[in-house]
Amino acid sequence: MTAAVVALVVILLAIVVLAGASVRILREYERAVLFRLGRLTGVRGPGLILLIPILDRIVRVSLRTVTLNVPPQNVITRDNVPAHVDAVVYFRVVDAAASVVSIEDAVKATSQIAQTTLRSVLGKAELDALLSERERLNENLQQIIDEQTEPWGIKVTTVEIRDVGIPQTMQRAMARQAEAERERRAKVINAEGEHQAADKLSQAAAVISENPFAIQLRYLQTLAGLGGETNSTIVFPIPIDLVKPLLNQAAAAQPQAADAEPAEPPPAELPRGQDPSGRFATSDDRPRATLGRP
Repeated sequence: MTAAVVALVVILLAIVVLAGASVRILREYERAVLFRLGRLTGVRGPGLILLIPILDRIVRVSLRTVTLNVPPQNVITRDNVPAHVDAVVYFRVVDAAASVVSIEDAVKATSQIAQTTLRSVLGKAELDALLSERERLNENLQQIIDEQTEPWGIKVTTVEIRDVGIPQTMQRAMARQAEAERERRAKVINAEGEHQAADKLSQAAAVISENPFAIQLRYLQTLAGLGGETNSTIVFPIPIDLVKPLLNQAAAAQPQAADAEPAEPPPAELPRGQDPSGRFATSDDRPRATLGRP
């Protein structure tokens, strides 16, 4: 009786062990790649699956999106600027069998492909494009990496350049360039404003010139504006009609003064006893009077 009980217990234990070895429960995001005597027989899951003990082996594969941090890469851009770039790659397994049979380690292989592609693509771009055209570069990286990982049953959904580091000297040079560009824009805007103001002033002068009384009204408006403020400035407006004759006379006198020839300076007076050659006359040099004989 005792031997029969022991045998029954052993049989029950064997059944439990075989049942545990032949039953697997897979979650919704998991798939089981089934190998029977080393041959691929298909993909099972999710839920409860039954295996033949000793003959069947499974490899669990997760179908969830994997976030892969690409290690920082030292890149030299097309315009010979060194940069320190890191990125992040989002991918997921779409073919569980291919991800197990075609590649040994799908995650490691995808990481290596992402690093080499990052250096290759960013090395062909200039620094300005690397800083301002990240969306286009991200799309190029995603397409290239996805094409290379497609035979492994991996779909790369997104590639994002996370950070771009450049040397301090280059940062200072870019800051000076941006400052110079802003100064140039300010000067251009100021010049355009001066041009527009001059145009409007010329139009206003043309309108005022049509009516002589318009300038008088402008004087009165200016006085009203000055009178409304608290200041010590006193302005006496002078009518243009009083000043205009004086201006006309001054303008007419200038051509006459230009046409008149300059007068010759008077000869300098010589000192007494000095001839024009600069010698002083002596008693011997003086003309002597000759007395005639009777």
